[in-house]
Amino acid sequence: MNLMTFSRLRAALPGGTMIGIEPEAALEADAGFSSVCIDSRVCRAGALFVCLAGASHDGHQYAEAAFKAGAVAALVEKAKLSGGMSGLKAAARRYGAVLFAVDNTLRALQDAAKAYLERFPGLLKIGVTGSSGKTTVKEIAGAILSCEKKVVMNKGNLNSETGLPLSVFEVRAGDEVGVFEMGMNRAGEIRELSRVLNPHIALITNIGDAHIGMLGSLEAIAAEKKAVFSGFTGKETALIPASDAFRDFLAHGVNGKVVFYETACPAASLGLDGSELELDGERIRFPLPGTHNLKNALAAVAIAQETRAAVSSIKKGLESVKPLFGRSEIIRGRVTLVQDCYNANPSSTAAAIELCDSVAWGGRRMYVIGSMLELGAYSEAAHARIGRLLAGSQADFVCLFGAETRVIAEILEKSEKPAKKPFFFTENMAELIDAAARYVQEGDLALLKGSRGCALERLAAALTAGGE
Repeated sequence: MNLMTFSRLRAALPGGTMIGIEPEAALEADAGFSSVCIDSRVCRAGALFVCLAGASHDGHQYAEAAFKAGAVAALVEKAKLSGGMSGLKAAARRYGAVLFAVDNTLRALQDAAKAYLERFPGLLKIGVTGSSGKTTVKEIAGAILSCEKKVVMNKGNLNSETGLPLSVFEVRAGDEVGVFEMGMNRAGEIRELSRVLNPHIALITNIGDAHIGMLGSLEAIAAEKKAVFSGFTGKETALIPASDAFRDFLAHGVNGKVVFYETACPAASLGLDGSELELDGERIRFPLPGTHNLKNALAAVAIAQETRAAVSSIKKGLESVKPLFGRSEIIRGRVTLVQDCYNANPSSTAAAIELCDSVAWGGRRMYVIGSMLELGAYSEAAHARIGRLLAGSQADFVCLFGAETRVIAEILEKSEKPAKKPFFFTENMAELIDAAARYVQEGDLALLKGSRGCALERLAAALTAGGE
């Protein structure tokens, strides 16, 4: 089954040129593509291969491999056809593939995804962005809405300038709701993604210091996230956290309905077992621990309420949620692990420490903190903030990993006795694993928190089985 015909694709690409076979023959045959990929290793028969030029790899180099794997067409950049990759035309002819030559293949991928979505006017499109919690909110909202409707979502955290368009091509006839996470790694990206998705409901989780190294200030981050509302025509709904410091800025000038969703409701902490909250008389046991996850749940509830989901569906969805890899995972054994190491920024690291501090615990606590990456000029100050928090925390022992955490080590070293916190600092993973495994004993609580580049999950096996 074709996702899109070549004629529709050509119409979606202003200025694009069709090369490789007689255009009239392709259009008359109503030929097209049945999947979209950007990695030749996962191309399959009938695919459209998008040649993206990255910092270290140029997808144009792999177009022939994609054709060999069964790709029937490729998006290529016009400049490449006359440069060092002029063999692209010959490769297309050899495999009977079509080239769509465009000025910019990333923009063409996004244009194609936008045109594809327009084939599903009945799909309720929901966009979720914010500094943290996006993936969790998307998954919770999906769990709730799936109780009543057929839902499509990004897989994992495919939320980027390429990930969102690829996710859009997963929409099929019969899907009623699309819940799409929208992330960013550069200024202007949220506006681009909003142009592709054109969400009917757009939610911002929070404005925090993730990506502050790229954008330079919280104000710039807020402006970037607010761009999720940029395509509103007056009929759409903006969901904004009521307690966020930027709530008024985010709401100002929005061309649509604005709802300030509440970030507090009757709730009781169940420690590492999550929270129990009350909604319209229903008592709901939500399994993800921590205040930050309770806020994520309430954001998803706001989406559900805007779609008029029944309270029974909200309850069923919330209670069915399972933690995603590296996000508030509780791994129980001889040592209880809080594995929250999929990513880290100052706000999420502080939240993880505060969660572990708040838990009533009979054993000792060890906090393993990895570097928070991509903070740019703000890195030293951000790590110093975490250092001060750790110095006053409930941790009995702190393990620090990565060059950026040296700032934390210096703060802990200078702490005055008797409150001076025992710690270990290293940039070597083998040393970290050895030190942490030697410290822990049965009944301890261990936190693993760091950026994805630290891959702190590598400690998990050693901590649950290790010790002397």
